[in-house]
Amino acid sequence: MVKKLQIQPHKWNIKKGDTVLVRAGKDRGKKGKVLVMFPKEGRMVVEGANIVKKHIRPRKSGEKGQIVEVPSKMPISRAMLVCSTCGKGTRVGIRRTVGENSTRERICKKCSAVIA
Repeated sequence: MVKKLQIQPHKWNIKKGDTVLVRAGKDRGKKGKVLVMFPKEGRMVVEGANIVKKHIRPRKSGEKGQIVEVPSKMPISRAMLVCSTCGKGTRVGIRRTVGENSTRERICKKCSAVIA
């Protein structure tokens, strides 16, 4: 009997609503907003990147079918977070505040600003 490996979901530094820079693939160099995240799959949908053509059937009689361009999933590792302060693609660091209300904030490795 072959056992299936359980893949542990990775703790990603990119969240929905962040601006990212595409690092690899046909859309290399494009910036876009993260629309949907799939952390268990390690994938996300970025606005304006990884565009595919989708054929849509006519639903009502007399209506025509269409070919629509929609963004599709892409690996999270193919994108890099863009710092809101310096506007460059950056690695993400974590800073924890000490005290009663300890919080975890993402910081830019280039300019040390807090990424909102």
